[in-house]
Amino acid sequence: MSKLTGADIICECLIEQGVDTVFGYPGGAVLNIYDSLYKYSDKITHILTAHEQGASHAADGYARASGRTGVVIATSGPGATNLVTGIATAYMDSVPMVAITGNVACALLGLDSFQEVDITGITMPITKHNFIVKDVNKLADTIREAFYIANEGRKGPVLIDVPKDITAHVAEFANKPIKPVTVKTGLHQDDCIQKAAEMIKESARPYIYCGGGINSEHGAAALKVFAKLVDAPVSSSLMAQGCFDQTDEHYIGMLGMHGTATAAKALSECDLFIAVGTRFSDRVIGDPNTFAKKAKVLHIDVDPAEINKNIPAYHKVIGDSADVLEKLSHLLTQQSHTDWINEICRSGKELNVKQQGTAELDLTPQQLIETLDRLTDGEAVICTEVGQAQMWAAQYYKYKHPRQLVTSGGLGTMGFGLGASIGSKCALPKRTVINIAGDGSFHMNLNELVTLSKHNIRVIELVVNNSVLGMVRQWQRLFYDKHFSQTTLDRPTDYVKLGEAFGIKSFSLTKAADCEEVLKQALEISETAPVLIEARIDRDINVLPMVPAGKPISEPILDIEIDD
Repeated sequence: MSKLTGADIICECLIEQGVDTVFGYPGGAVLNIYDSLYKYSDKITHILTAHEQGASHAADGYARASGRTGVVIATSGPGATNLVTGIATAYMDSVPMVAITGNVACALLGLDSFQEVDITGITMPITKHNFIVKDVNKLADTIREAFYIANEGRKGPVLIDVPKDITAHVAEFANKPIKPVTVKTGLHQDDCIQKAAEMIKESARPYIYCGGGINSEHGAAALKVFAKLVDAPVSSSLMAQGCFDQTDEHYIGMLGMHGTATAAKALSECDLFIAVGTRFSDRVIGDPNTFAKKAKVLHIDVDPAEINKNIPAYHKVIGDSADVLEKLSHLLTQQSHTDWINEICRSGKELNVKQQGTAELDLTPQQLIETLDRLTDGEAVICTEVGQAQMWAAQYYKYKHPRQLVTSGGLGTMGFGLGASIGSKCALPKRTVINIAGDGSFHMNLNELVTLSKHNIRVIELVVNNSVLGMVRQWQRLFYDKHFSQTTLDRPTDYVKLGEAFGIKSFSLTKAADCEEVLKQALEISETAPVLIEARIDRDINVLPMVPAGKPISEPILDIEIDD
C-alpha cells in the first residue's frame, strides 16, 4: 500500500481496469489529472480532440467497436457540459462509458464559482449512475464501482465528478482485483426458458429478430447456433447489424422504417416472433396495433423495463440475451421449417428499389457503398453520422461481424460519426475504419479532422454530399407540401482544400465511372494516413423503402415522385 494523490489514484485505477486509451481535453479543474497523465503516459495513451463532444463520441466509438469501456476526461463547467450530448448518445444505445469530469474545489461548490456547474444534476437522466467524490479516501472504490455499473446488466455511461482539491489530496492506495460482472438473470428463469423452448418447438413459422442487446462476440456466437437450431429467418434492428452474418441465406434484412419487404412480409406471416435484446423502437414497430398480429411474441431482454413497454409479450425471459440463447439451444433439438424458409428466405431480400442519379451527378449511394463493400470484402468497420447516409450504410453494406457498424441509433446524433471513427480506429488499429457522413452531419464536427491528422489516425472520412439535409428534406417532400425550409444547404465548402488544410489527402468524386478507382486509392492511402473523400450525389435521391411514422410496416413507400 502506498500514498498517492487523487490524480495518481485515478490513473492507477484506470490501469487496474485495463484502460490503455482515454480521450479528452484539459482545463483548470483537471490540471492535476493531466499532470498525472503526463507521468503515466507510458501506460495510458491520451488522445486530444478538438472539442469535448468529439472526445465523448470517440470514447463511445472505442467502446462500441471493442466491447471495452470507453473513457473520456473533461474539465469543469463548459468542458463538462460539452460531454452531455455524447453521454446521452451512449445512454440511449447502452454503451459502457466512464466520463471523468473536474469541478471546482469542495469549498467553492454551490457558490456559482468560475466554471462551476452541477454536472451530476445535469446528467442524472442520461447516466446509469453518477458520483461526486468529496473524500479522496473514497475515490478509488468509486472509480471501480463506476466501471462495474457501466458493464453490469444493461450497459451504459457512468459519470464521476471530482473536485480539484480531491485530485491533490493524498490517500492510501492498493490495487484490487477487478470485480467480475455477473450474468443478470430473472426470477424463475429456468421455468421461463423451458416454456420458451416449448413455444419454439410448437412453432411452424418462427421469426428471429435481434436488437443491440445481442451485438457482441458472445451474443453473435450464441445467435448463430440458436438460429441454425430453430431454422428460422433472421432480421435485425439498426443497432444489431452484423450480429448475424448478412451473407447467410437465413438473413432477410433490416426490419422497420427503412427495412426490406421480405422482413416486413415475415413479420406479417410468422406465428412466433422471437425478439432478442431489443427495446422495440418506434422506428421498428410502426403502428403497434398491426405489429405481428398473427404471432405470439417471445421477448428476451436483460432489462425488465423493456418488457411490455411498446409491444405486449406473450412470454418473456429476463436475462442476458446471449446467456438465454445458449440455455435455449441446450433444450432444443434441430427444428425444420423447410416450407417457411422457402417462402421467406428464398423469396429475395433486396430493397426492391433501384437508385438513379442524373446526367450531371450519376453516382448513387447504392453504387458507392456496394463498391466499398466489395473492395473491403465486407470486413471494414463502418461508422456513420445520422440521416440518409446512415440508412444507406445500413442498407447496402453487408455486415458479417458484431460491432462492425458503429452508429447512433437511439438519440440519432448528427456529428457522432467522425469522433466515433477516431475511437473505433484507436480500439482496432489493424482494421479498416470508414466514417460515412452526410454533408450536414459532417459540418457539425468537422473540426475533428485535425485529430485524425495530428495523431495520424488512419480513418477514411467519406462525405456523401447532396448539398441538403437529405432526410429532413425527404420528410418535407412527403409530409410538408415540399416546403424545403432551411434544408437546402448549398454550402461553398471546398472539401479537397478543407482536407488539405488539415494535412489530409483528399479527393472529390463526382462521376460513377471514377468510383472504384477513387475508393481503391483511398483504401491504399488509409494503410498509412487518414483520407477524406467528397462523393457528390443528386439531392433528390431518397432513402427507400420508407414506412411513414406510425404506419404499418407492411405498407412501405417504394417510390417518391420528383416533379420540382
